[in-house]
Amino acid sequence: MSTGVLAIQGDVSEHYNAVKRAAELYNIHEDIKLVRRPQDMEDITHLIIPGGESTTISRIMVNNGLYETIVNKARSGDLAVMGTCAGSILMAKTIIDDNRVHSLKLIDMDVRRNAFGRQKDSFEADVNIEGFGKYHAVFIRAPIIERCYGACKILGKVDDRIIMVQQDRFMALVFHPELTDDLRIYREFFKL
Repeated sequence: MSTGVLAIQGDVSEHYNAVKRAAELYNIHEDIKLVRRPQDMEDITHLIIPGGESTTISRIMVNNGLYETIVNKARSGDLAVMGTCAGSILMAKTIIDDNRVHSLKLIDMDVRRNAFGRQKDSFEADVNIEGFGKYHAVFIRAPIIERCYGACKILGKVDDRIIMVQQDRFMALVFHPELTDDLRIYREFFKL
């Protein structure tokens, strides 16, 4: 297995370190790479798209050819993808409130950017996630998954708002697992 962290912008080093810690904790042989260009994707089996600024990440992916490379590899079944916060926006079929973001359209879901408010509205909460039970989640200027359809499966909610989904080999989380010591989400991602 080889996990890539999309290293364009955002929580790159935090995810890189979390993947490394998870691989050690769960005794998984894991090659970890930073992905900046299409050629960096050659041996990648798992890709993490971190939180950050979705418009910037999208624009750079399209301009440097990574967008097409990721979409082709994911749709062929050769790539598992996990998007967190801004990364979850980039995985949606529909972004409700922003037509500047060129999403990968990997998950049957509609997403709204910054739905939980601005930076000052960031929060932490104990949530229930299917297959995990209680999980302490960190929300920073988080989007919200407004609707799931097709093959998209809801894995977690805060009140009635969807915060985590999975579809085939793709996971989307509106929170930041890289900012906690609970590495179970990475273990599940490795299994995809």
